[in-house]
Amino acid sequence: MLKDIRSIDFWSGVGCIYNIYHSMCIRSFTAPSKQLRQSLAQLQFLSSASGVSCVCEDKTEFRSLTRPAIYFTERISTMESFENIYLDLSKQPGKCKLAESGLGWRPMGGGETFTLDSSNIGAAQWSRAAKGYELKILSRTSGVIQLDGFEQEDFDRLSKAFKIWYGITIEQREHALRGWNWGKAEFTKAELTFNVQNRPAFEIPYTEISNTNLAGKNEVAVEFALPTDSQQTNGVNGRLDGSTKNRGRKAAAGPDELVEMRFYIPGTALKKETGEEEEEGEEQNAANLFYETLMDKAEIGDVAGDTFATFLDVLHLTPRGRFDIDMYESSFRLRGKTYDYKIQYSSIKKFFLLPKNDDMHTLIVLGLDPPLRQGQTRYPFLVMQLKLDEEISIELNMTEELLQTRYKDKLEPRYEEPIHQVITKIFRGLSGKKVILPSKDFVSHHGHHGVKCSIKANEGLLFCLDKSFMFVPKPATYIPIENISVITMSRVGGAVSTSRTFDITITLKGGMGEHQFSNINREEQQPLEEFFKAKNIRFKNEMLDDSSALIAAALDNEDLTSDEEGGADRGSADEDEESIDEDFQAESESDPAEEYDSAHESSGSESESDAEMDDASDVVDEEEEEIEEERPKKKTKVGK
Repeated sequence: MLKDIRSIDFWSGVGCIYNIYHSMCIRSFTAPSKQLRQSLAQLQFLSSASGVSCVCEDKTEFRSLTRPAIYFTERISTMESFENIYLDLSKQPGKCKLAESGLGWRPMGGGETFTLDSSNIGAAQWSRAAKGYELKILSRTSGVIQLDGFEQEDFDRLSKAFKIWYGITIEQREHALRGWNWGKAEFTKAELTFNVQNRPAFEIPYTEISNTNLAGKNEVAVEFALPTDSQQTNGVNGRLDGSTKNRGRKAAAGPDELVEMRFYIPGTALKKETGEEEEEGEEQNAANLFYETLMDKAEIGDVAGDTFATFLDVLHLTPRGRFDIDMYESSFRLRGKTYDYKIQYSSIKKFFLLPKNDDMHTLIVLGLDPPLRQGQTRYPFLVMQLKLDEEISIELNMTEELLQTRYKDKLEPRYEEPIHQVITKIFRGLSGKKVILPSKDFVSHHGHHGVKCSIKANEGLLFCLDKSFMFVPKPATYIPIENISVITMSRVGGAVSTSRTFDITITLKGGMGEHQFSNINREEQQPLEEFFKAKNIRFKNEMLDDSSALIAAALDNEDLTSDEEGGADRGSADEDEESIDEDFQAESESDPAEEYDSAHESSGSESESDAEMDDASDVVDEEEEEIEEERPKKKTKVGK
C-alpha cells in the first residue's frame, strides 16, 4: 500500500483541487492499530513533502479506527502542454494546451490562436496518423478537429485530462490497412467514413466537401473545397464555431491537393423515412440515395434562408449548358441536369455586362475566385447569354423590413424589364459588385463594342474596356491594361487573302507571357489604334513594314517578268482554244506565271485584284479540262 502511495506522481504547481476517494487509491483495510499508526505516519510524511493533506472521514482519532475510510486531496497542474502538434493538417506545428475550461492551439511562428470550449467537446478518438498519433475531437457544433503529432506515451496524460476535466473517454481506433478500394460508406454526424471490414480506411469531414454530382447511373463525384487566401497560413483563420463558411481549410496543407473523389455504388437501397422505423422504406437507386444523403449532410443543397429569386433555363456558354439560377442571401446556386454548383457572392471578383455584335443577345460574365470546377476543368469565368427582347416579371421573395434595412437603394420589390437587366440588377444588389461596361472610347467600324477575332481555333469577341480587355466566350480571357507592355499589330504571311485581316499580339510586363488575337478585320485597325492612343498603350504596327516589303518584291518580280517576255515564244497561246496543239502541255507551264504577273501588274483595289484572281483560276480550270480531253486513251491490254 505504501509503495503505491509513494509511486503516485504528485504534480507541482498551483492547480485545481479534486478528491480521490479510498476506492481509487487506498482501499479499506483491517490491520492492528500499530501497523495502522505506522502507515498513517508515513502517509503524513509524504503529504507534508508533496502537498497532500489526508483527513479521516469521521474526524476521530486514528487509534479508534479499525477500518478507516481515508480520502486525500491532491494538488495538480492547471493544464497539460504538448509541443510540435499540427492542427487540421496545418503547414507548421504549434503548441497545444489542455485545461479544465477547454483546449487551445497556437502556431510556433506566431499567429491566430484556435480555442475550443470544454462544453463543445462531444467525443475524442486516438489513432495512428501521418506525423505520429492523432487526437480527433468531434465537437458538438463546429465539426471535426484533428490534432496530429503526438507521441505514443502522451496517451496516458491525454486520457486522464479528458476523463477528469471533460468527462470523456478517448476511444482508441485502428484503421484498415489492407488497401482495398471497396467497402461500406457510413454517414456519421460530422464526417463520411469509408469502412473496410468494420475498420475505417479514411474519413472525409463534411466541411471539406464543396459539391457533389451524379457522374453516372451508379457513380457519384465528390468535390473538395479549395482554400481561400485567408486560409493559406495556418488552416484556422476565419474559423467560426457552428459555421461551414471555412470550407477547404485542411486542403491548404501542401502543394498537392485532392480535388475530387468518385464512388461507384451499384444496386438499390432502402430509403428509411424519419419516424417510420417499423415500416419498410422506399427502394431506390443506391447511388441516388448516397448523393441525396451527402447533399443533406454536407449542407450543399440546403442554403440558409429562402430563395430571393429564381431564373429558369438560362443558357450558359461557359460552362456550356442550361442552368436554373436560385439566388439566396449570401450565395447563388446553378442547377443543371448533370451538375449543381453553389457559389458564394464573395467569390465573384469581376462583373461584366457585354452586348454582342448581333444586336440580339447580351453576355453576363462573372469572374470567380476560386474558379468553378467541373471534373478536372476549371472555369474562372461564368458566361451567360441572354436575349435582348426577352422580358420577365418577377417579385422578390423578401420581407419589406429586410428590403428596407439591408438592401435599401440596392433592390426593388418588383421588376418588369428585359431579363438581362433584371439578373444584372439583382446580382449587383446581392453581391455589391460594380458592373463593368464596354469603354465609351471605342466603337468598332460597324458601330459595335466588340471586335470579332479568334484565339487559335476559337472564335469570339474582344471587348475594349476602360481598364482592361476581355475576350469571350471561350476561352474567357481577362487582360488588365496596367499589365500590358506593348501591343504588336501584324499580318501573318504575304498572301493577298491576308490583306483583309491582321493579328494583334499583347505582350505582358515582367515576362508574364503574351496573348495573340488573329483574323481581325482590316477595317478595325484605325478604331483600335485610336483606342490604344487614348489609353496610352504602347503599340507598333508591323504591317507598314510588311507592305513596303511586298511592294519592293512586286517591283522586282515585274522587272524580271518583262525581261522574260521579250524572248519568249507564246506558241499556240494566241490560237483558237478548240485547236489541238501537241506542244500545249510543255508551254502550259508558263501560262499560270503570266496570269499571276498580270494580276500583280494591276493597280486596282483589293476587290478588283480578287476578281482577276478568280478569272485566272477559271482559265486554268478550262485548260485542265482541255488537257483531259486531248490526252490519248490508254490501249487496253488483250491477253494472247
